[in-house]
Amino acid sequence: MDFWDIVWFIIIFFAFMAYLMVLFMILSDLMSDDQTSGWVKGIWVVALVIVPLITALIYLIARGSDMGKRRMAEVKTVQKMQEDYIRDVAGTAGPADQVARAKDLLDSGTITQSEFDAMKAKALA
Repeated sequence: MDFWDIVWFIIIFFAFMAYLMVLFMILSDLMSDDQTSGWVKGIWVVALVIVPLITALIYLIARGSDMGKRRMAEVKTVQKMQEDYIRDVAGTAGPADQVARAKDLLDSGTITQSEFDAMKAKALA
């Protein structure tokens, strides 16, 4: 095996990996598209199996811009859900809410007066 065989192998391997990435992107986009019927999805998948390179190129040309729009919408949805979760977990209550919760805990007997005073001082600091 000489040097050029290794270079050729690397080029072919890179092209094959790039093709697989495009194929999986097409399949994930196709399956996440709510506006495409099941029959059309099936036709695209069969075409990808029978004539993969031509079908992938046709799909990217015909539906490429919509692919980007769907991906951006998905990213925005995930980001919004993540921000909502972080906001919910972090508890963005203001000092008055924290003192009110501490007062409720004091009134229910869960915490002592000294613990309430410490929580109040922390909330107002």
